[in-house]
Amino acid sequence: MNTPSKTPLSYRDAGVDIEAGERLVDAISPMAKATARAGVMGGLGGFGALFDLKAAGYDDPILVSGTDGVGTKLMLAFETGIHNTVGIDLVAMCANDVLAQGAEPLFFLDYFATGKLEGGIAEAVIAGIAEGCRRSGCALVGGETAEMPGMYPPGHYDLAGFVVGAVDRARVLPRMGDMQPGDVLIGIASSGPHSNGYSLIRRIVEREGLFYGGPSPFSNSETLGEALLTPTRLYAPIVMPLIRAGKLKGLAHITGGGLTENTPRMCPDELIPRIDRATWTPPPVFQWLQDAGQVDLEEMHRTFNMGIGLVLAVAPEEADAVMAELKAAGEDPRVVGELASA
Repeated sequence: MNTPSKTPLSYRDAGVDIEAGERLVDAISPMAKATARAGVMGGLGGFGALFDLKAAGYDDPILVSGTDGVGTKLMLAFETGIHNTVGIDLVAMCANDVLAQGAEPLFFLDYFATGKLEGGIAEAVIAGIAEGCRRSGCALVGGETAEMPGMYPPGHYDLAGFVVGAVDRARVLPRMGDMQPGDVLIGIASSGPHSNGYSLIRRIVEREGLFYGGPSPFSNSETLGEALLTPTRLYAPIVMPLIRAGKLKGLAHITGGGLTENTPRMCPDELIPRIDRATWTPPPVFQWLQDAGQVDLEEMHRTFNMGIGLVLAVAPEEADAVMAELKAAGEDPRVVGELASA
């Protein structure tokens, strides 16, 4: 009996285009090279990335690693077609976290997964990642692009990021043993919600019947989508000089959980942060979210950063000098509270 012949299949027939992946690597290589810094050894394409800590200027380093994603903020990128900012968020959520341990972000790797590489989307995302690395002073040394047919709807993708930083042993934060009642808490501004609370934000937008391509109810110069896609700030260039100078006792990156949950993470059990909410005015986006969603004020402070992206703990005698340095760097810092006995 004759067996019917079958059409030969290839990986491309199954939905994976190896050549497209190779073209992507060629396209992003110049972006990665532009983020090179002291310590980077070699380039993209190896099975692993090498980094020379001695060349980066460290004699007794502690390595600090972090990983994160962007969360449902990605849904706004899919809705709007704006893909060049979420990569900045990805780097920031990782790099700002290791900064809280006193670590300088040194190098970054990304994971980009999609059903099919299409329409320059991956290039735009990775361009944002490279920009985030440039802003934080770390190098984009590698990553992984996974094309997985059937896993994601057309135009959708997921992101994960991985950062390694280093800090001299004597500069590791928080310095819990040095913290005392009366230590001053200084807040540095956020650019908006950063990458937290977007499931609630999307629910509010949906219930209000708004469109991301329409005008923003809290920003005159942008569409709603553009305003809500404002990327997370990268704080390393601002606070690394203070860390190296030994002027900080602690640092909190304000992410999911807000000031309510993140600030206590840098404190010893016998101390608690006393935050005075009257010391700063949250940006208009937060007032709009609270009003439109009828969100309880405590829920707002548990969900969002409310305009404060970073909190520094400093000795009272250092507070004026730290405030002056931050202002000289172009910041508008606020004394937002102090440490108190639990």
